[in-house]
Order: sequence, then C-alpha cells, then structure tokens
Amino acid sequence: MTPNTTISVEAEPYAFEFQPTTCALLIIDMQRDFLEPGGFGEMLGNDVSQLRCTIEPNKRLLSVWRARGWHVIHTREGHRPDLGCLPPAKKIRGRSPTSIGDQGPMGRILVRGEAGHDIIPELYPQFGEAVIDKPGKGAFYATDLHAILMNRGVKQLIVTGVTTEVCVNTTVREANDRGYDCLVPSDCVGSYFPEFQEMGLKMIKAQGGIFGWVSHSDKILAALK
Repeated sequence: MTPNTTISVEAEPYAFEFQPTTCALLIIDMQRDFLEPGGFGEMLGNDVSQLRCTIEPNKRLLSVWRARGWHVIHTREGHRPDLGCLPPAKKIRGRSPTSIGDQGPMGRILVRGEAGHDIIPELYPQFGEAVIDKPGKGAFYATDLHAILMNRGVKQLIVTGVTTEVCVNTTVREANDRGYDCLVPSDCVGSYFPEFQEMGLKMIKAQGGIFGWVSHSDKILAALK
C-alpha cells in the first residue's frame, strides 16, 4: 500500500474513499470519568457498559492505524484548574448537586490534570499523537485542532469515541463546516442511551450524507487488508 493509495470502505450512504496520508483517526473523549465504573458518568446514574463496549473496537482500529504510522489525534473534554474557560451556564446546567470543578470520584470533575479527566489506559496516547484539550463539546471550538490538521495536510477524518449524540456529533458537524469528510464507525462510538446512539448515527448519514458517512470498524479493517 503506497502513500497515494485510495482506500474504499463500504459505508452508508455510499462508499467512503480516502488516502492514508491525508486522513486522521480522531478519537473523542475516551476519558476515565466517562467510561470507568465509579467515575463521574456512573455517579450521574448512567450505565457505563454502554460506552465500554466501544473500547475493544477502538483498540483494534487504533492498533492497525498506529502500525502503519498514520495520523492519530485524541481529545479530552475539560477545563483549566481555575475554571477560567468554564461558562457559568455550563457549570449550573443540569442542576446537579455535584458539577464541573467539584470533587468527584476521580478528582475534580472535568478538570485538566485530574485522574478522571485523563484518557483510559486501553487507548492511552503514544508519543507523537496530538492530544486536544477542549472546553466544549466540539473538538474544533477554542482549540488548535484545525491548525494541526491543516499543517499535516489532513482532509478526512475517521471519528470515534463518546458520546455519539453529543461530542462525536458536534465534532463531525464542525468538521463538515470546515470542509473535512468524516467517517464514523458505528461500533467505535457509544452513548449512554441506545436510542440516542441510533438517532445520532442516522443524523450523520441522512440526506445523502449531510454530515458524513457511517460504517463499521470491521469494514474499515477489511478495506485496509
């Protein structure tokens, strides 16, 4: 497989084609507080198994991507320790007795540098893989992601991570507006709510791929062989 090889992946609404040198694997918010038992997500009453089922598919895809030396980027949602990038509206939304910045099961909730804010060990970034710390849902808002992608010549993204209807969907829409093509493998993204998982994927591929393409990691790996 040469750098200029065009790879075609079976997807909806039609095949997704990309060149390895201009495509990045973008892994969204696979953080301990969201995915691990006893973390902030579970503290809110969510079933973290709905997200943990994405770990193995992500590991397989990431392993192949790394072995080929292609672009890998990770994101983490969280805020400065002084909470200077936390809008008051986000702090109080949900009316939870425990919110962002407060002490949680794994340190201060969604605060950079705390244990719960970090990426799960199974998918931990390696040297040379960019880590984007984002204060919002989308990976492009108030970050240097767009600059990094442009500097590396990236034009297409394979987007994985959590959650499907929130940070994944927001990032895909932001990317679409900036001219990137996005492929979302359905087994590599997850939601605490099965109905949101289904509808989140449908919205991406609706109307001829209004925001992007949807496939499965098995189909991506098959295409890479």
